[in-house]
Amino acid sequence: MDDLYGDWFLDYASYVILERAVPHINDGLKPVQRRILHSMDELEDGRYNKVANVVGNTMKYHPHGDASIGDAMVQIGQKDLLIDTQGNWGNTLTGDNAAAPRYIEARLSKFALDVVYSPKVTEWAASYDGRNKEPVTLPMKFPLLLAQGVEGIAVGLSCRILPHNFVELCDASVAALRGEDYNLLPDFPTGGIMDATDYNGGLRGGRVRVRAKIDEGAKKNILVITEIPYGTTTGGLMDSIVAANEKGKIKIARVDDNTAEKVEIVVQLPSGTDTEQTIQALYAFTDCEVSLSPNAVVIEDDKPKFYSVNDLLKASAENTKKILGQELNILLGELESKWHFSSLEKIFIENRIYRKIEEAETWEQVMANIWKGLKPHLGILRREVTDDDVARLTEIKIKRISKFNSFEADEHIAELEKEIDQVNKYLKQLTKFTISHYEQLKKTYGAGRERKTEISSFNRVAAAEVIVQGETLYLNAKEGFAGTSLKREGEPICKCSPLDDVIFFTREGTMSVTKAAPKFFVGKNPHYVNLFKKDDTAVYTLIYRDGRQGCLMAKRFRIGGITRDKEYQLTKGTPGSYVLYFIRHETEEDSNAQTVIVHLKPALYLRNLTIKFPFNSLAIKGRESQGNIITKHAVDRVVREPKTVGEAEG
Repeated sequence: MDDLYGDWFLDYASYVILERAVPHINDGLKPVQRRILHSMDELEDGRYNKVANVVGNTMKYHPHGDASIGDAMVQIGQKDLLIDTQGNWGNTLTGDNAAAPRYIEARLSKFALDVVYSPKVTEWAASYDGRNKEPVTLPMKFPLLLAQGVEGIAVGLSCRILPHNFVELCDASVAALRGEDYNLLPDFPTGGIMDATDYNGGLRGGRVRVRAKIDEGAKKNILVITEIPYGTTTGGLMDSIVAANEKGKIKIARVDDNTAEKVEIVVQLPSGTDTEQTIQALYAFTDCEVSLSPNAVVIEDDKPKFYSVNDLLKASAENTKKILGQELNILLGELESKWHFSSLEKIFIENRIYRKIEEAETWEQVMANIWKGLKPHLGILRREVTDDDVARLTEIKIKRISKFNSFEADEHIAELEKEIDQVNKYLKQLTKFTISHYEQLKKTYGAGRERKTEISSFNRVAAAEVIVQGETLYLNAKEGFAGTSLKREGEPICKCSPLDDVIFFTREGTMSVTKAAPKFFVGKNPHYVNLFKKDDTAVYTLIYRDGRQGCLMAKRFRIGGITRDKEYQLTKGTPGSYVLYFIRHETEEDSNAQTVIVHLKPALYLRNLTIKFPFNSLAIKGRESQGNIITKHAVDRVVREPKTVGEAEG
C-alpha cells in the first residue's frame, strides 16, 4: 500500500504541475488558458460570443468543469490584452466579481489574432477523450507570460511571475535579438511605487516592495490614495487601515472609498495630525505597502524549470524568431508551388499541348501526350514535374483556356517571383525581420500602454540602479551635438535615462563627462560618445600628434575618478594637437592583443614608410600621462590590424 500511495501521489503531483498550475515556456499559458483561446478561435467570426457559449465549447478540451474555465476566462479578460470584453467583467481595483457567464460577452482582440494563432505551424494533439484536436502549445509571437504575469499553486511547487510593461517588453525583445543588454522590471496595472532593488530577475529569493501612491488633499488633514499596490483591492486596503487604527498604530478620523474608473480613497485625519508621519505609518502598518516574492518557474520539456525573467524574454524572442521562420518557409513553399503551376499552365496553354490529348483514347495516352508536349520546356521550371502536376493540367476548364491572356500570366508569374524574392530576403535576414515584428507590435498596440508603476528606492537614494532606460541617446556628429531630443537629425547610440552620465572624447584630445540631456555639445565628429559608469575599468588607447608638426605620441589609460562637466586634457595641451587614433577595450587582455600600423609621409631620407606599433609596449597609466613617442616624422595616417573581440572604436 505504501508503494501504491507513493506512486499515486507522484502521478497526481506531476499531473497538477504539468496540466493545471504552471505555464509553458513557449506560449506562457496554462492548459486551461490555452484551451480557452483555442476554443475562442474556433468560434471566432468577428462578433461577440456569450462567455457561457465559450465555456461550453471549451469543455470539449478541458475536463475540469465550467467554473474553472469561467474563472480563468474572466482573469484573461481583465488583463485587457487577448480578449475584447463587453458587459460587466468585474473590477480589479475594487475586487468586484464579474457578472454570470450568460450575461457577459467576449471575442478575441486584434492583438491576439496577430500574435497567438498560426495553424500551419501549430503542433496538435488529441483532446482528453480523443474526439478533438487541441494545440500542444500555441505559436505565441510575443512574451505574453511576462506581459500578463501568472500565479499558480501546484503540489509542492508554486509559480509567481509578475507582470511587465508591454512597450518595455517589445524594446527588450529587440535588444535580446541584437545581443544587447537589457533589464526587465515589473509594471503593475494598479500603478503604485515600486522598489525592485532585490528583484533578482524574478528568481526565487527575490523580493519587490510596492507602495500605494498617497498625496495630500486639497483640504487640510486629508490624504488621498490614488494608486494601490499590486495584489490588493480598495476594500482590502481600507480594511487594513481601519484595523491599524483600531490597534492604535495610526490615527484617522474617517476613510471613504470614492473609487470609480480610477482609485480614490480619502483618509481624513484628526485635527493637528502630522500628515507626513501618518503617511509613513500607513506604509508601515497597512497594505499601503506590500512585499511580493516572485518565483519564475515554467514547463519546458515536460519538466518544471526555474528561469530569470531576462532568460524567459530571450527564450521568447528566439521562439518568436523560430515561428516567424517557419511561417516564412511555409509561405515560400506555397508561393513556389503557385509559381510552378502557373508556369506549367502557361506552357500547357501557350504551346497548345491540350490539343494533343483530343485523340487519346485512354488515360495513359492522355498523360503520355502531355508529358511529350511538356518535355522540351521542362528546363525553365525550378523543380521536377510530377504525374500529379500533369493530372492537374487536365482539370483546367475550356473556359479558362479560351480566356487565357499571356500578358496577364506573365504579370502574375512576375509578381509571384517578386514575392518569392521578398520572402527569401526575409529568411536571410530573419533576425532583422523578427525585430521589425516587435517594432510593429509596439507601434500598433503600444499606445496607452506606458509604464504605470513608478520605480524608486525606499529609504535611500538609489533610483539610478533600477530606473528603466526609456530614452535613446542620439549623436549629430556633423554639427557636434548629442542628446535625447535629436531623433530626426542624429544617429542612435544607446538607451539611456535622465540619471545616466555620458562620456565623450573630441578630436582635439579632450574628454568630458556630463549628464544625459535633451541636447549638449560634444565637438564635431567626436571619436567616442557613450554612457559612462563610475566603476568603468575599460582601457583607452590614444594616438595623437603633439601640436601641428610635433611628435606622434601614444598612451594607454583608465578613466579613474572624474568631476562632471569638467574638460580633461588628454594630450600635452600644445595648440594644434590632433587625435589620429582612438579605441576603447573592455579588458587589458583585449588591449594587449591590438596592434596598429603608422603610415609616414614620404620623404627622401625615409626607406620604410610604415611602423608597426603593438599596444602591449605601452604601460597602462592614468589619464594625466602624456604618452610615449612613436615617431618624430610626419605621419599620414594610423590604421589597425583586424579587430579583436570586446572593443569599441571611435
